[in-house]
Amino acid sequence: MSFNILVVEDEDAIRGMLEMVLGQAGFKICAAADAEEGHKALEQAVPDLIVLDWMLPGMSGVEWARRLKKEQLYSDVPIILLTARGEEEDKVKGLEIGADDYMVKPFSPKELIARIRAVLRRSGKITGQVQIVLGDMVLDTEQHRLSIGDKQLDVSPTEFRLMQFFMTHPDKVYNRTQLLDQVWGRSVYIEERTVDVHIRRLRKILGVYGREDLVQTVRGFGYRFSLLVE
Repeated sequence: MSFNILVVEDEDAIRGMLEMVLGQAGFKICAAADAEEGHKALEQAVPDLIVLDWMLPGMSGVEWARRLKKEQLYSDVPIILLTARGEEEDKVKGLEIGADDYMVKPFSPKELIARIRAVLRRSGKITGQVQIVLGDMVLDTEQHRLSIGDKQLDVSPTEFRLMQFFMTHPDKVYNRTQLLDQVWGRSVYIEERTVDVHIRRLRKILGVYGREDLVQTVRGFGYRFSLLVE
């Protein structure tokens, strides 16, 4: 599984280096030069982790991280702070505002990759999980099977990926752009209404088992997958 990393760094050389080494490590990278650009990127797609520079022009990275941790949609996104500050009290401050790890410049790219993977494991995003289970629903990532109880559902590869994303991100609301990015990928141009088509197909399949209400429409924003039916 490829993870999406948002890199927010104002120094062009460092940002370019991070894009290159993290991309070579198999991560999908979105880069921004300041908190404003970073927030615009978040609105397009919620990443699996943020690599964030402490000192940014305008709003500092620490202040932006503090604000993100107070927003429900972004509060559980892991953050690794990058900074030239090496004092213990600065490290404590960074961790107290909700950062998950802290690296002092200059740093080894290999160590950063190792730290990213460690944070993803701690956050539960890297689990090595073959089966994803919610209630009596089981999604098998190796055999590409989705079942309810002892009944196997007939889903297309796209609907399988959509269900995999929903089942690993339950009870959260995602708009069409975010779903397109997470399920189809940024490199593929597909109209937003395509999401609606696949949602309707998925509901029809789930409806055979009386589960169409698991995929909920949040009016004015997008969709949510939840076992808690409103």
